[in-house]
Amino acid sequence: MKIAVIGDPHGKIVSRSKLKGVDFILITGDLGKADLARKRFFENIKRKAEGLEELEFDNDFKKKINKEIHDSTLFILKYYSEIAPVYTLEGNVGIFDASDVREGKEKGLKVPYTLKQVSKMKNVSLVKNGVRKINGLRIGFLKHFHDASWVKEFKPSDYSDKMKAARKESKQAKNVLKNFKDVDILVCHSPPFGVLDKVSGNFGAPKKWWGKRAGSKVILDYIKKKQLKYVFCGHIHEGVGKKKVGKTEVYNVGFAGDYKIIEIK
Repeated sequence: MKIAVIGDPHGKIVSRSKLKGVDFILITGDLGKADLARKRFFENIKRKAEGLEELEFDNDFKKKINKEIHDSTLFILKYYSEIAPVYTLEGNVGIFDASDVREGKEKGLKVPYTLKQVSKMKNVSLVKNGVRKINGLRIGFLKHFHDASWVKEFKPSDYSDKMKAARKESKQAKNVLKNFKDVDILVCHSPPFGVLDKVSGNFGAPKKWWGKRAGSKVILDYIKKKQLKYVFCGHIHEGVGKKKVGKTEVYNVGFAGDYKIIEIK
């Protein structure tokens, strides 16, 4: 059996010739291109540090961001679904759902209903916090969440609020993982804490973030306890590579055209 694991696409594809003969495709999340949002986000971090007023995300700018994400998300899924069945996470570059559409309407912003179109696609499964049996393998898909370990490591200015929310999300993730029985492979967006998760300045992160670990202790604890065969993740672009945690092979598959072919006999 031949599996293609695609690192966070962010709107970029792997050529069909490199994926020839794969039985199915796994994607670690962040399907859509979010260059506009990412650039503005890091620009505002820099401006805040310099005591300057942050640039506004007005409705016109949000509309451009949403269109960029929506169009590229559909492009990625259509492209890969024509090669083999696709199973994907959402990541932190979201797929706009009904609640996003309603919230946008309340604020006078028309948000594209991406999820509705994704749900109609053939050969595409968006999996959130579930286990799928695929070609004899049990594969768990863990939805992206903010781990309390991230808040402790990065110490955002709104620390108390962020920690409260992260503790809640971490608890929910632990409960999800408890229900993942006899899993062979875990697909998650964030890496485990301390494993292929170190932030650098290579992709626009502010200097105060360099050298910090952005992975999840919840995921690390699960790997140590269960010792499954493979873990595939992304999120931290500079962390691309492979590392073993006990018997488990952890791959940060990368982003924007990075991929890994896994053959299982």
